[in-house]
Amino acid sequence: MIDRNMKNVLVVSIGFLSLFTAYGGLQSLQSSLNAEDGMGVTSLSVIYASIILSSMFLPPILIKNLGCKWTIVAGMGCYVTYSIGNLYPGWYTLIPTSVILGMGGSPLWSAKCTLLTISGNLQAPKENKKAADVINKYFGIFFLIFQSSAVWGNLMSSLIFGSDKNITNISHEALQYCGAGVCADINSNSTTKKPAQQLVWTLVGCYIGVGVLAMIIVAVFLDNIDRDQAREFRDNREPFWSTFLATFTLLKDKRLVILIPLTMYSGFEQSFLSGEYTKNYVTCALGIHYVGYAMICFGATNSLCSFIFGRLAEYTGRAPLFCVAAVTNFSCILALLFWRPHPDQLPVFFVFPALWGLADAVWQTQTNSLYGVLFPRQKEAAFANYRMWESLGFVIAFAYSTFICLDIKLYILLGVLILSMVTYLWVEFQERKNPTLPVEEGIYDTDFSAKGDHILNQTSL
Repeated sequence: MIDRNMKNVLVVSIGFLSLFTAYGGLQSLQSSLNAEDGMGVTSLSVIYASIILSSMFLPPILIKNLGCKWTIVAGMGCYVTYSIGNLYPGWYTLIPTSVILGMGGSPLWSAKCTLLTISGNLQAPKENKKAADVINKYFGIFFLIFQSSAVWGNLMSSLIFGSDKNITNISHEALQYCGAGVCADINSNSTTKKPAQQLVWTLVGCYIGVGVLAMIIVAVFLDNIDRDQAREFRDNREPFWSTFLATFTLLKDKRLVILIPLTMYSGFEQSFLSGEYTKNYVTCALGIHYVGYAMICFGATNSLCSFIFGRLAEYTGRAPLFCVAAVTNFSCILALLFWRPHPDQLPVFFVFPALWGLADAVWQTQTNSLYGVLFPRQKEAAFANYRMWESLGFVIAFAYSTFICLDIKLYILLGVLILSMVTYLWVEFQERKNPTLPVEEGIYDTDFSAKGDHILNQTSL
């Protein structure tokens, strides 16, 4: 029988799976579907700029007032508005809905990470295991389910766009602009032709439906495990500025500052795959209807490896997994610098996203887990910092997307990767020397009955 903590992990994972089936599919298509004047990537840049802004103050305020459950539901509602904005994409629809999504994004992810960390700390004494190991397992399960959203969202887009009867063949002249090394605007290519508007409406309508379904799943089935903490916080409200500054106060911890390059790299590498690889390799050489199939390879590999690495970390530790991810990304970046994509090399288009998914599984599961282990008493502020710095990586990458050549983008990605590993290994070394004390056993009450038992205060509240 599934215990209550595992049930909550599964519910939030399925909710995120449904929500990001929609958002992930839209994000992969923005650079190709809304390519006019860079509108698509600009909207993505606005999203992550708004996430940075919301990370500065919203997560601790919302989580402590609403609790994790209702913060997640509210954040999901913000994501659905972006799907609605894509029904009639334009500057006056995409940009405002991008801001709304961004303002809800950081609280959504911070609440999810906080909930998984609380659940892991609750379950560890029951299984007689270290809290870090249970948290690792829960993040692995979450990303196993969540990352499969890339499969379903992109499968929907490829099947729907693949039914377009006006798909054109790609000329030899157009192929010369694909890949790195040729710095040219490929927006003028026939390969970036938009699908029929009716098909776009069908796809976006499906995305809106699964987004609303995600909100219903979480609202109905997720336990409000920190309800009493939120109620007590409201009854004994801290000064606004104390809560507002919680995210920045944690920057006094040098470990967090040194982890900033690693956290930003997560944004750089994800934005490269969804914004640059899909446009400059897949759409350019194969057509927009192949974007979904390429991203399915990413999502399937990412999902499977997230689960495997979440389990494997208990035996190998984090460092070997980070090294595997770094070597994989390093090799892919070098190969992409020299590869000239051509439709005759069809399998290669799917190998790169698969390898990228393997590496991203480490960046996502292990970096999230690392934050939970290093800052167990400042979870809300720690995960708000995670989203803020990761989003800064997204913003920078999407912001220069339309201004610099692809080979320069690859060199930047390579440099950030190297810096990230150097700083991460230093933090790992310091953690081995002086391990962070876990949250004390019993810090949470594991009885969620209505008899008045409640979750005890943490030192961070």
